[in-house]
Amino acid sequence: MALLQGPAASVRVAGGRRVLIYTGTLTADLLLGDVHSLKGKRAVVRPIVAELRRHFAVAAAEVGDQDLHRRARVGVATVAGDVGQVTDVLDACERLLVERPEVTLLSTHRQLVSDTDD
Repeated sequence: MALLQGPAASVRVAGGRRVLIYTGTLTADLLLGDVHSLKGKRAVVRPIVAELRRHFAVAAAEVGDQDLHRRARVGVATVAGDVGQVTDVLDACERLLVERPEVTLLSTHRQLVSDTDD
């Protein structure tokens, strides 16, 4: 039986081994191109969020600036047993955002948590 606690947890498996779980988040601040309404914004942001989810099997959503026409904040979260895997996935998500011609990536913020963090 596994017991999970907090944003990152360890799981005890048969034999008493401890398996680490790492969670990583990426928050991206985007400037949208030629958008003049919230409906137009939605038409740009929704496909980006869907592509992040589909290509990288991450949780992704618009997490801020919903009331601004030309700005969006997109959040991405992933979980893995290896810190390198979490970093690789977040790097790939960031590259996808940089390569989108209809948006400009203004800034990003990353957070990595493991069950050893207090």
